[in-house]
Amino acid sequence: MGLDLSPKFPQKRIFEGEGGSYDTWSSSELAELKVGGAKLALQPRGFALPHYADSSKIGYVLKGTEGVTGMLLANSSKEVVLKLQKGDVIPVPLGATSWWYNNGDSEFVMVFLGETSKAYVPGDFTYFFLSGGIGIMAGFSSEFTRRAYNLKNQEEAEKLAKSQTGSLIIKIEEGIIMPHPHKDHHHKMVYNIDAASANVDVKNGGILKILTSYKLPLLEQAGLSVSQVKLEANAMYSPTFTTDAATLLIYAVEGSGSVQIVGINGERVLDTNIKAGQMFVVPKFFAAAEIAGSEGLEFLSVLTSTEFCVEELATKQSVWNAISPVVSQVALNLTPQFTEVFKSNLTKNSIIIPSTN
Repeated sequence: MGLDLSPKFPQKRIFEGEGGSYDTWSSSELAELKVGGAKLALQPRGFALPHYADSSKIGYVLKGTEGVTGMLLANSSKEVVLKLQKGDVIPVPLGATSWWYNNGDSEFVMVFLGETSKAYVPGDFTYFFLSGGIGIMAGFSSEFTRRAYNLKNQEEAEKLAKSQTGSLIIKIEEGIIMPHPHKDHHHKMVYNIDAASANVDVKNGGILKILTSYKLPLLEQAGLSVSQVKLEANAMYSPTFTTDAATLLIYAVEGSGSVQIVGINGERVLDTNIKAGQMFVVPKFFAAAEIAGSEGLEFLSVLTSTEFCVEELATKQSVWNAISPVVSQVALNLTPQFTEVFKSNLTKNSIIIPSTN
C-alpha cells in the first residue's frame, strides 16, 4: 500500500494574526484515506469569521474555558450559540455554518478531526467564508450585492461587502458584546468527554471512553464517532481493528508512547514513537496497538462511522477467544496445552493492560 502512517505535527500554517492561528495536517496519505485534521488557536477576543466547509468533523477543546461558537445546521435558519471548555467534543456536520470566539483571558485551542470523502481536496478541509477579504460577500459585484440585499446604491453595496478586510481570524474590539450561549441546546450538541464516566476502567492501566450518537445525537448527522483513551505509565491499549471499513484518526493529547500498525499480508507498516500534539491514521481493517511511555499517554480517536465498530484481538471479547480451541490450535500451529494457556490468558485480559514492571 506504501503509505507513510508515521505520527506528525501539523504541517501547514494556513493563517496567523493578532486574533489567532490555524494549522493543518496535509499529506498524500490523508488524501488517499479521505480524512483530515486541523488545529485552531484563538487569542483573547479572537474571532473565526462565519463559514461553512466541505467536510464533516469533530472539534475537541484542548485548552481554555471560555470558548463560544455559533452554529447553524444545514437547512436550518436558527443560530445556536454554545459555550465550550476543555474536554468538550462538538460535531460540525457537513454544510453547517459556524463561527468561533474566545471570550476568555487566555488562549483557546481546539483540534478538528474528520472525513473528507466529499471534499474538493481530499485530505483537506476547504472553508467558504461568508465575510472578509476572501469571503463570498466580497466576491459578487456591487450590482449583484445591491440587488440581492435591497440596497440604495453601489456605495452601500461596497460598504456591506468590503468593510471587513480581515480574513479567517480577526480580533474583536473591546466593548463589543458577543451573543450569550443557549444552555437548552448544549446537551444535544456538546459532550464533555473528559468529565464523562468510563466504559472501561482498569486499575493501574487506564480508562476508555466511547462516544456515539446515543449520547450525542449530532454525531449521527456528522457520520462520526469518538473514543478517548488514557493510559497509565507503560500500560498498553491492546490490538484492535475496525470492522466496518472505517478509518481511524488518532490525536495524542498528552504524554508519549509507542505505536505499531499491522496491515496487508501481516506487514508491520508502522513501529514508532508518538508525542503529544501528533496525529496519525489507522487505515480500514489495519490492526493497531499503543503502549504508554513513563509519563502515560492520552489520545483521542475519531472513527469515520457512526457506530464504534472496533474488534479486539487480545481480550475476552476478541475473535481469538470466540474461535473454537481446536481451530486456534491448528491456525497457530500450537500444542493443545499451549492453546489452553493462550485461551486462558485471553479471558484475563481487558483492552487496557497494566504495566508488567
